[in-house]
Amino acid sequence: MLTEDGKHLYVSYDEYHQLIEKLALKIHLSGWRFDTILCLARGGMRPGDILSRIFGVPLAIMSTSSYRAAAGKVQGHLDIAHYITTPQGQIAGRVLLVDDLADTGVTLQAVVQRLRSSYPPITEMRTAVLWSKGCSSFQPDYCVERLPTNPWIHQPFENYDELPPEKLMARWKL
Repeated sequence: MLTEDGKHLYVSYDEYHQLIEKLALKIHLSGWRFDTILCLARGGMRPGDILSRIFGVPLAIMSTSSYRAAAGKVQGHLDIAHYITTPQGQIAGRVLLVDDLADTGVTLQAVVQRLRSSYPPITEMRTAVLWSKGCSSFQPDYCVERLPTNPWIHQPFENYDELPPEKLMARWKL
């Protein structure tokens, strides 16, 4: 649900999963076939996992991190892992790069550049996200919702960012 001022988008688990299903349909209807899904951890892990199951292709993972300050609400220096975890040795062929959103576009642009320069076995690559903000400098190949007002997206699992084991123990009265 988008707030009236357009500054916040609150997403339930059901809405989140519906967006992933819509993304799968967009990709399928495009007719493009791919060999592997490469998700960006952490945001792309949930969509990547579900898409991997729907399309029946292996899931590879590349870790990135830039939103660490202020409980994950402030973008800082972008770190990109030097290695990709994949069940098939080396990532190759046609790759679908998946993340949750194109916010500023910095992460997706940097990862695409890294993959093109450092992974020559990748013969073709496309990108897929659930959301793309109007301020993004990167336009993904597949996107479910374009958000021209650039709201902060409150994803349903973010409550775990502020639920350390001590609070979890208190909740479960352990």
